Amino acid sequence: IMNAFGLLLIGLILLRTTTTSSLQCNHLPLQQRKVIENSLRLLDKMGKKFPEQCLREKMSFRFPEQVLKPRQKETVKMAIEEIFQHIFYIFSKNMTLAAWDGTALEQFQNGLYQQIEQLEACVIKKKTHYFWSKEVNRLKLKKYFQKIDCFLKDKQHNLCSWEISRAEMRRCLQLIDKVIRRL
Repeated sequence: IMNAFGLLLIGLILLRTTTTSSLQCNHLPLQQRKVIENSLRLLDKMGKKFPEQCLREKMSFRFPEQVLKPRQKETVKMAIEEIFQHIFYIFSKNMTLAAWDGTALEQFQNGLYQQIEQLEACVIKKKTHYFWSKEVNRLKLKKYFQKIDCFLKDKQHNLCSWEISRAEMRRCLQLIDKVIRRL
C-alpha cells in the first residue's frame, strides 16, 4: 500500500511540475516584455547620459533584423534566447573601464540569465530542428555580436566602446520588444 501511495505522490508532483512549466511557457511573451522593460531601465540606470566625447566614435553594427521575422513562434523564441545569451556574454567581461553602476549591471545580468534559463526550458524540444533549419540566422547573429566584441577589444574596452555597446544593446532589446508584442 505504501509503494502505491508513494508512486501516486511522485506522479502528482511530476504532473504539477509539468503543468507549472507549461503555464510559465504560455506566459513567456508577457514575462519577456517585463524582463525587457526592466533590462532597458537597468541599461539606463547603469550609466549616465551618453558621453559627448564618444559621439564621433559612433559605430554601425547593423542588427540582422531578419532573424526575428520567421513565421514560427518557436524559431523567434530560440533566436531571442540566442540574442540574450550573446548580450549576457558581452556584458560579463572586462567591464573595468565601463564606470557603470555595479548593482544595476548585476541586476541586468541576472535578469538576462533568468530569461535564458526560462527560454531554454520552454524551447528545448524543438531546438534541434531550429539549429538545422536556421543555421544561416544563427551565423548572422553570431557575426553581429562578434563585431561588437571585436569593437570592444579593438578599443581595449574603453569607456566609449562600452557606451556605444550599451546603446546598441538598447536598440537590440527594443527590436525584440517590438517582435514580442506581435507574437
